[in-house]
Amino acid sequence: MYRAPSARMLLSVTAVAFAASAMIALARPVEMTLDGERIESDVPPITTSSNRAYVPVRSFAAALGAQTLTDGDADGDADIARGNAGVNIVRGNQSLRLKVGDVHASINGMPLTLRRPPFLVRGRVMVELDALARAFNVRAVYDPRTARIDVLTPGIGQAPVILSTEARFARSAQGFAPEGRAVEGPSVSP
Repeated sequence: MYRAPSARMLLSVTAVAFAASAMIALARPVEMTLDGERIESDVPPITTSSNRAYVPVRSFAAALGAQTLTDGDADGDADIARGNAGVNIVRGNQSLRLKVGDVHASINGMPLTLRRPPFLVRGRVMVELDALARAFNVRAVYDPRTARIDVLTPGIGQAPVILSTEARFARSAQGFAPEGRAVEGPSVSP
């Protein structure tokens, strides 16, 4: 026998539905920048509750000036969707090779085990931000408060360290050196 839902049940379901739709409407996609310039992608980065960020490989690589290649012929993207092809990202003399669904990758031919295998979202290969940052020697930071990923390439977006002779001497005595160089002794400016 059918029993109509109570007013209390209808009110509860409506409240939950309203709260869920409000959260979705107010949620904003994660923004990704490279040296302060926004990186556009048809698939936004994905984040987890443990503050891990996964980014679309092709958009990230293109922004860095890297080339994304797939194994096989012209239907390489279709092979990736089936999990049959590898993805190679090449930037100068740096390279990252990976395969969707496989935690085993390589950076410049050296083996690397990823925390989570690359996966597909709407036909785009998503890889953990840390792995891409390590492979291409860039600094990448995900800030969950601002829903933003900032990627900085070496030498860009970093102000030079300018120290007086006294400050350089004090820092060298403490074992610090500007710009990450090893300290050999106090330097004296002419």
